[in-house]
Amino acid sequence: MIIRFKRLNKDAHEPGCGTNYSAGADLRACLEENVEIKPGEVRIVGTGLACEIPENFFGMVCSRSGIAAKNGVVVLNSPGIIDSDYRGEIKLILINHSIKSFIIEHRMRLAQLIIIPFAKVSWQEFDELESTQRNTGGLGSTGIR
Repeated sequence: MIIRFKRLNKDAHEPGCGTNYSAGADLRACLEENVEIKPGEVRIVGTGLACEIPENFFGMVCSRSGIAAKNGVVVLNSPGIIDSDYRGEIKLILINHSIKSFIIEHRMRLAQLIIIPFAKVSWQEFDELESTQRNTGGLGSTGIR
């Protein structure tokens, strides 16, 4: 599948996968100067890119595991959703959960974008829903292990 993208900034780096088997394409910061995210702070960072996601697909923006594990910086609304009709700049909402500041540099790989198909649905209201073995049990009702 080919996903069309557009550089909104000449210094933006195209999305790309780290290996042939990577599910997500790395999204990089597109910055004029470094950005600091202090502990507990939320920052929105642009990528300088827009893309054209096909109908019946969406883009899922996820944290990069290395940055999360080593620095405590993650995509806040993880996963972020990019709808197929959005053509604006892809921006990353990041939060620093660590106790140290994190410096974002231009072209730093900050998140990953996965393109996923989905089913279009229609909603229909009913007075009763079909019963299951689990039924209304939730939030840990199936146990810890």
